[in-house]
Amino acid sequence: MGVNLSELVSPREAEFQDLAGRSVAIDAHNTLYQFLSIIRDRMTGEPLRDSKGRITSHLSGLFYRTSRMIEAGITPVYVFDGEPPEFKRKTAEQRREIREEAERKWKEALEKGEREKVMTYAQGAARLTGEMIEDAKRVLDMMGVAWVQAPSEGEAQAAYMVGKGQVWASGSQDWDSLLFGAERLVRNLTVSGRRKIPRRESYIVVKPEIVELRDVLAGLGITREQLVCLGILVGTDYNPGGVKGIGPKGALKIVREKKNVEEVFHGVEWEHEATPEEIFEFFMNPPVKDVEVKVREPDFARLEGLLVEEYSFSRERIENTIRKLREIREKGRQTGLERFLGG
Repeated sequence: MGVNLSELVSPREAEFQDLAGRSVAIDAHNTLYQFLSIIRDRMTGEPLRDSKGRITSHLSGLFYRTSRMIEAGITPVYVFDGEPPEFKRKTAEQRREIREEAERKWKEALEKGEREKVMTYAQGAARLTGEMIEDAKRVLDMMGVAWVQAPSEGEAQAAYMVGKGQVWASGSQDWDSLLFGAERLVRNLTVSGRRKIPRRESYIVVKPEIVELRDVLAGLGITREQLVCLGILVGTDYNPGGVKGIGPKGALKIVREKKNVEEVFHGVEWEHEATPEEIFEFFMNPPVKDVEVKVREPDFARLEGLLVEEYSFSRERIENTIRKLREIREKGRQTGLERFLGG
């Protein structure tokens, strides 16, 4: 979810090839939720499952989408959430209730044969468990793909890594990366491709989008501090819904006129558990840590065994994808050797 800046910000559309040679710190939880929501049976809304009935949509999306990024020359570094701030607990509880309600409506839509509603409610009922997260890390390890554990919010850690020069951009569907200070955000990286339009028998092509923080601030005529205030007015994960009656354009007008958090929120009807000052401080100074981005040695044999034997994936498709990954890795070794010998 997070803050919605789509009315105010116009990202630059890109092709996968434009990101070749770049490294991106990807919000792992955000991405896994996407896969759990999108990779489902169009008729029943059911996620992919293995022969034992375990959900595998997240692993399917993670494996194939990560492979596609690697084929395009992109280096993904997945960042997993740690402990959320205390004032996010209410949001988590609200989301749990929303998922439960979506699951109830999903079952009703199935009984009534309401196909479009089935998929909509099924997506809203997606749950990411601790076991799913650990399985995802295991798959990444076997693929030789780096991942790091954030002390708190993954997007905050990703933004910190961009600032340190460890990665080129933060990768997420949410705009929160900008509030956390990420100099560059890539959206649609893990969902690009052909996508069906809800309730219509037509499709659109979704492409990666690049957002530069400096361009956003210059275009809106505000500072990062003002951008954070704007986000809080509109609504973030820590104050869903924001301030009633204030939309993105209204929030922009307010932060342009009132320069700091005290002025912006003075006299505002505030209905959330955390104060605006607490949320502002969290965005400006979130818990982050210095991390070493370790590129692990892949174990393709174990990876194939895990996905095919353990999780019932298509052997042919897995073998074809792993063969491409092997070829890419071998080509990289040859290039490195040639540079060494030529140097």
